[in-house]
Amino acid sequence: QVQLIESGGGLVQAGGSLRLSCAASGRTFVNYAMVWFRQAPGKEREFVAGISRTARSTYYADSVKGRFTISRDNAKNTVYLQMNSLKPEDTAVYYCAARSSGTVDVNSRGYDYWGQGTQVTVSS
Repeated sequence: QVQLIESGGGLVQAGGSLRLSCAASGRTFVNYAMVWFRQAPGKEREFVAGISRTARSTYYADSVKGRFTISRDNAKNTVYLQMNSLKPEDTAVYYCAARSSGTVDVNSRGYDYWGQGTQVTVSS
């Protein structure tokens, strides 16, 4: 069993930055691919960024490429999402998720564990 706890969300002005963290319980964190999804009101949950279990591969949605960076610290069982140049359309609840196969899937149904989410609001 893996528990995921997100933190770092908040209110920021357009052009600002936030760093989200997702802390995982359990000793098997290193085996999981980790991703961030987001869901805005009235919209479907969408893939934002993902990182393989070894951190050799990272993936980004086109909408965040060049602005967001995903990273992980396996010693701390934590995955991060650095978000720069934030836009109002980035406003959403951000969720981290873990996939035991170790590879990233942009489909949200492919994940074994989810965090509770953290709200990110970007004002114009």
